Amino acid sequence: MMKNRIRSVAGFSLIELVIVVAIVGVLASLAYPNYSSYIKRGARADAMTILLDAANKQEQYFVDNREYASNLSDIGVPSTSENGYFNITVALSNGGYTLTATAANGPVKGDLECTSLSVNNLGIKTVTGTATADHCWER
Repeated sequence: MMKNRIRSVAGFSLIELVIVVAIVGVLASLAYPNYSSYIKRGARADAMTILLDAANKQEQYFVDNREYASNLSDIGVPSTSENGYFNITVALSNGGYTLTATAANGPVKGDLECTSLSVNNLGIKTVTGTATADHCWER
């Protein structure tokens, strides 16, 4: 006597695999731009933090010395942001200062929206790039 053996097939068919790959592709294409934007905003927060800290230290230096510091080391501010994404510079003009954070590397290197962020002694915040100052300086 021959017994009929029932064979169970384990695995996926090609159609099921193609459908899953298509769904993952659609989800990735929707998620990646949002993730990229989130990373850039986080890096900009690094620049904002060091610029506002440097502005506070410039004002304290002015109170103590009756002039603004022309060198970041005089006020104890490093020339790069904490994560190294931005280079920080100071420029003196007309009795005031302008602190600028320029994108150096990391996720902001190719950021065309906010290439650099600046703040001056009057508290005016500006940017270079395609975006507005309100967009780049948002928290």
